[in-house]
Amino acid sequence: MRTHTKDTQDSLTPELALEILKEGNERFVNNIKAHRDLLQQANDTSTGQFPFAAILSCIDSRTSAELIFDQGLGDIFSIRIAGNILNDDILGSMEFACKIAGSKLIVVLGHTKCGAIEGACDNIELGHITTLLNKVKPAIAIETETKSERNSKNKSFVGNVTKYNVTLTVQQVKEQSPLLRELELSKKIKIIGGLYDLDTGKVTFYE
Repeated sequence: MRTHTKDTQDSLTPELALEILKEGNERFVNNIKAHRDLLQQANDTSTGQFPFAAILSCIDSRTSAELIFDQGLGDIFSIRIAGNILNDDILGSMEFACKIAGSKLIVVLGHTKCGAIEGACDNIELGHITTLLNKVKPAIAIETETKSERNSKNKSFVGNVTKYNVTLTVQQVKEQSPLLRELELSKKIKIIGGLYDLDTGKVTFYE
């Protein structure tokens, strides 16, 4: 499988970019990898890159976007931070990916059994971790279904917060970046969320 060029990137719609990720995840789930010559891809991308998507995911060692979506060098921008939360630098990275580098899709990718989500649910306070986990608190606040045992021991509660954290982050991207919002309104890009299941390897997209 060849790496993307400007021509192949330009030919993609946001919908086709999403299909590429879905097909890649299907290969991953079925333990089928597309054949790639990574050294050739390194050579091909040495003078430029044309990724078709930008993926904001967690730093969790089990959630590498390149592996989950079976992508190679030069295919995607991978933005990683605990809890897949948003800040100005990440927003700027997304704007660079789409406005400057031509990516057609932004995915905010949460995952099951996320330590950052569990830490926020347990109200952990420790160094700079406190500031980071505070960015998850809005997702906890809108989870009103759970009336008791609102902590990491309640897997249903954690699951709800995980999903809300993704959908809120997608909403924040659109609200805080007029540039990306305009690109989406003009149908040049798509901004969606998704959830990676650590047990199955399957990604469920929130479209």
